[in-house]
Amino acid sequence: MTMPTPAMSMATTTSPELHPQPKRPKVPQRRIVRRIVDGVLLLDKPQGLSSNHALQTARRLLNAAKAGHTGTLDPMATGLLPLTFGEATKFSQMLLDADKTYEAVVQLGVDTDSGDAEGKVVASHPVAVTEAAVADVLSRFRGDIEQVPPMYSALKRDGKALYEYAREGIEIEREARRVTIHALDLLAFAGDRLSIRVACSKGTYIRTLAMDIGGALGCGAHLCALRRTRIGAFDLTESVTLERLEAAPADERDALLAPVDALVREFGEVALTAEEAAWLLQGRSLRPGAQNGDGMVRAYGPQGFLGLAQWQPGGVLVPRRLIATGAEATANASA
Repeated sequence: MTMPTPAMSMATTTSPELHPQPKRPKVPQRRIVRRIVDGVLLLDKPQGLSSNHALQTARRLLNAAKAGHTGTLDPMATGLLPLTFGEATKFSQMLLDADKTYEAVVQLGVDTDSGDAEGKVVASHPVAVTEAAVADVLSRFRGDIEQVPPMYSALKRDGKALYEYAREGIEIEREARRVTIHALDLLAFAGDRLSIRVACSKGTYIRTLAMDIGGALGCGAHLCALRRTRIGAFDLTESVTLERLEAAPADERDALLAPVDALVREFGEVALTAEEAAWLLQGRSLRPGAQNGDGMVRAYGPQGFLGLAQWQPGGVLVPRRLIATGAEATANASA
């Protein structure tokens, strides 16, 4: 009979099959309880942060249950990025369709594959343009123009974003789109670099505009800085930084939000009685007193903003997009 050696004994006594380690009890993950927050944060997005990262940071700081944004800004870009919370998310489309204003810096003489400073340089050209030549070229891009969307964009083809194709080195044919440049002003010119202010319609790509300006000047160009200063009726001067939001006491952060109806403040308004408000909230059309109007309006009851309604011929008000106001308004109307 062979006696076990010390090494064999050690292996036997430490065998996991003979001496299994006790299982650690699973620690349940703590569920984050979010708050109902309604309003709009006019964020001044910093450079280097994606729009979604900015949104999630703001949502965490507000501990908000529901959040969204009204269009994105490239990580390289800074400036106005309205974020919507709660009931305000129902009106995000209003800003997606709104005109916008940007301040941009264009580097002449260098083309990149993405059209901005984050792309790879694909060509360099000498720059010998005058300020008068720049002014002349800018005049050609005012008004209605045709733009071919850049490959580095979120537009989709066959369910896949164009930028994904671009990263794979695949060029997809894109149709030109009509956009409107309401204003295009030269702010500064320094030989091979110019600063411009652009007021434009939705769907305008400032990167494409920069490349097209460079092409018209015969020297190529790319966008090296971009700041959005206005969306619809909102101005950058009304904005809040993430640093300011984080520095504010938790119970005071909601005060930095604009109200839900700020997103639709360009429309007129109609005041309803408690009974009329309850009727509208049930999705019914009504004739509110002796009032009459035209087009879309903001509807208000005794409890505040109800949503959007639209006037029809004969003084009939039809609900279009309403917010969840709770049962309080309806209860008061029925009392």
